[in-house]
Amino acid sequence: MTEPSTIRPSAAVFLLHGGAETGLGPPPPGPLNLPAVRMRPFARAIATATGDGATDVLVRTARYTRRGWNGPREDPLHDVVAALDALRREAGEIPVVLVGHSMGARAALRAAGHPLVRGVVGLVPWCPADDPVTQLDGRDVVLLHSTRDRITSPRASQSFTGRARRAGAHACLVAIRRSDHAMLRRARTWHALTTRIATGLLGLAPLPEAVATALRLPSNAPATHGTLDFDRLDLGRPDYARTGRSSGPSIGNR
Repeated sequence: MTEPSTIRPSAAVFLLHGGAETGLGPPPPGPLNLPAVRMRPFARAIATATGDGATDVLVRTARYTRRGWNGPREDPLHDVVAALDALRREAGEIPVVLVGHSMGARAALRAAGHPLVRGVVGLVPWCPADDPVTQLDGRDVVLLHSTRDRITSPRASQSFTGRARRAGAHACLVAIRRSDHAMLRRARTWHALTTRIATGLLGLAPLPEAVATALRLPSNAPATHGTLDFDRLDLGRPDYARTGRSSGPSIGNR
């Protein structure tokens, strides 16, 4: 992860970029690390939203020791936990939201049991069916997934929210049409929605009401009840409360 700063923040957002299924070498440096570059607009958007002087929110970006997940080694998970431990020593018991893309989202979900973590925003997450969910008990989990993703499965994300909810998490999925795994199509939508949700989970801004409603669903609610269609959300009107139960987007196998 990035080097600790001298500030003592009141909250933090960690951005965890994607990677590969396997790869024992370190990620390439600087602009050659395209997954890390992809997260820079998210970092700028969140820093802008929290940089009005009213809050001291630290925004940090992942720096992995290995470029791959690497099966049972789970290398990125250990990097994230080590970074959270370092932040705890630096700043104390502050709330943290983890924002992860693809493999980074998997690492975020796995690390969510850390005492500092309040919530996770997973961007087109990699959600294997056998990954544990008990660590998400009491956490807020919002997954964002393109309905046409061909790298990770939106259906697996939908299923994951149901498993997480049964384990005690407050979880939902926002489906984004006409986009892709790299989040290049409708990029501004991804940046704005992620910022709104991350700041909302930290209590710095109101969550979209439909998201807040979905996070309040009971633990036995079907995963489809917590699936929202971004194009039916109204981010400007806080009284909007549609949950997308009867007219949600089509979630494909990929």
